[in-house]
Amino acid sequence: MGSTLTFEPLPRRQGRGRWQLLGLLAVVIGPMLLASAMYRWQFWVPQTRSYHGELIATGQTPSDLGVAGSWGIEAGDEPRRWQLLVTSADDCGADCRALVYLARQIHIGLNREVGRAGHALAHGAALPADYDAELRAGYPQLQRLALDVERYPEPKAGAQLWIVDPHGNLVLRYGAGSNGKQILEDLRYLLKLSQIG
Repeated sequence: MGSTLTFEPLPRRQGRGRWQLLGLLAVVIGPMLLASAMYRWQFWVPQTRSYHGELIATGQTPSDLGVAGSWGIEAGDEPRRWQLLVTSADDCGADCRALVYLARQIHIGLNREVGRAGHALAHGAALPADYDAELRAGYPQLQRLALDVERYPEPKAGAQLWIVDPHGNLVLRYGAGSNGKQILEDLRYLLKLSQIG
């Protein structure tokens, strides 16, 4: 006679499904809880920064500085770009002129990305005739704007260079004597991260 095969039932694993569910929830929700706790109680937050200028995170626009004109994507018919904006409460002295030159060099240094940015000068007093003629001849792409000194928050701070995003928000600020290579690095990094402009 042939032998009879018998099958014994496998032992049931009661808690296996529950542990899998808890593990899945820990993988999905755990990082969110950890990130929220890090933000709330400020632990394990890196103290280094990846930009060289002073971060402006207040939602200010050039208009808040007293710069004439409308800013941002919705402002005009043409697509808006990132801007290197130089502001000076006076007639653009030596520091201002150095920043205007630097803004142009940074703009040129963008190479393939040059179309995504522009450069502008906002000044609070009439420019000397010789410098005005120099700008017209040597800086054809420089946008020139008026600056309302009464609204300018820091008229005694001297010339400033600002990076403005395509929405018209001030992003970073640099004083006179800033390193052009570092500003270029900051702008390239912003362009890399940005999906606009």
